[in-house]
Amino acid sequence: MSSAAEALNVGLAAGGAAGTASENGGHPPAALGADAVLLRPILHTTWRFWVAGGVLACVSLWGVVAYLTQFRWGLGVTGLNRPVYWGIYITNFVFFIGISHAGTLISAILRIAQAEWRRAITRSAEVITVMVILFGVGSILIDMGRPDRMMNIFYYGRFQSPLLWDVTSVTCYLTGSTLYLFLPLIPDIAILRDHTTPGLRHTFYRFLALGWTGTKRQHRILEGMISVMAIIVIPIAVSVHTVVSFVFAMTIQPMWHSAIFGPYFVVGAIFSGIAALILAMALIRSIYGLQNYLKPIHFNYLGMLLLVMSLLWFYFTFAEYLTTFYGSDPVHMTVWWAKIRGPFAPAFWTMVSVCFVIPVAVLSSRKRRSVKGTVIVSMGVVLGMWLERWTIVVPSLSNPRLPVTDFGYFPSWVEWSIFLACAATFTLFYMTFTKLFPIVSIWEIQEGREHAVREVSERVKSYLPGDEPEVGGAS
Repeated sequence: MSSAAEALNVGLAAGGAAGTASENGGHPPAALGADAVLLRPILHTTWRFWVAGGVLACVSLWGVVAYLTQFRWGLGVTGLNRPVYWGIYITNFVFFIGISHAGTLISAILRIAQAEWRRAITRSAEVITVMVILFGVGSILIDMGRPDRMMNIFYYGRFQSPLLWDVTSVTCYLTGSTLYLFLPLIPDIAILRDHTTPGLRHTFYRFLALGWTGTKRQHRILEGMISVMAIIVIPIAVSVHTVVSFVFAMTIQPMWHSAIFGPYFVVGAIFSGIAALILAMALIRSIYGLQNYLKPIHFNYLGMLLLVMSLLWFYFTFAEYLTTFYGSDPVHMTVWWAKIRGPFAPAFWTMVSVCFVIPVAVLSSRKRRSVKGTVIVSMGVVLGMWLERWTIVVPSLSNPRLPVTDFGYFPSWVEWSIFLACAATFTLFYMTFTKLFPIVSIWEIQEGREHAVREVSERVKSYLPGDEPEVGGAS
């Protein structure tokens, strides 16, 4: 165990440092009781964590080697070519930005709807949002070949271009999501501050806690800011993936120039985001022993959301492909048949199976909507949604309108290495977060125990029929 963890253990055992008591007006920090288990990942680090972290770090370093190879020799080391100038990097960009909707939309909507079961899962979702956006943006920089070209957006950018819309919306999304993650973290950071002895970690938590002491006025201000951000981030999140779709739809490439792409991309983003959240929750639940917080009921509710999004996703997919087939434009039909029974058919039908057939078969049953069932379905959905992005990006470029011979596209070892490194680095960052902050919001759980039961009871009574006559009714 590290010295920082030992200091935190001492602080918990002693009820907090003497200096901390003065920060709280001379009172010792509040006891966590049974919720002290939520600090266990921060207190105790086993050899399994270091082994897993070492393996992930090695994969990340291999990705760095691959990128340096590309940086030195150029994009010629990839499988990209003309006319397939977008490949796995742009697929990853759309995929990662889509997964980022897990936190913003799910957490924000559940907060606004006052869904009390959200309390244990919001932190997990919000962390996914912020971290995955970084890898979505990184995929664009990697695809440029020369990252210094990013500055051309600022030097020569024109707001008539969907590419500049994309930069603007993603920047706003990252800023808003980071703030939306940090605000609910403040009370938990203060708990860590109040249970640490003076040292580097105590100084770190004290700085981030922003002087939080848990007064009623502070709670009122914080809850107001969280509510405002929950409302703000929803349209921002919707606009982000809509604008991402515009990067495709504003061109005249076959099967890209479609008005349905905006809502289609948003639905797919929420769909893949819910699946990613379920997988993250299952790992956290199993590794850190949080079965008492991340319960089967949470997986059941998220499974129902996943089922609804699966049906919506199939509706948009069916509408898109039916419209193209009915129009029978020869240029579009070339791409259409390449997906249905051509070289991209295996990816397309795998996508349909894992994103629609299997989710409907499994999640339609309450019995099968268990932790294991939802996890298995979510693994398929994550794979299927990556394949969906692949079958949007590559087939259209592989069937140019002008005759071209002697070309083909398949990702090189460089592209696959960078993709795996992004996934590994994201997992490593997520693991690191759980070692610094509670992955389940302690103060929201405590607030739920103290107030939510009474508030929900009063809310239910308010819309149930009562004995009081209606105003203006018969006397």
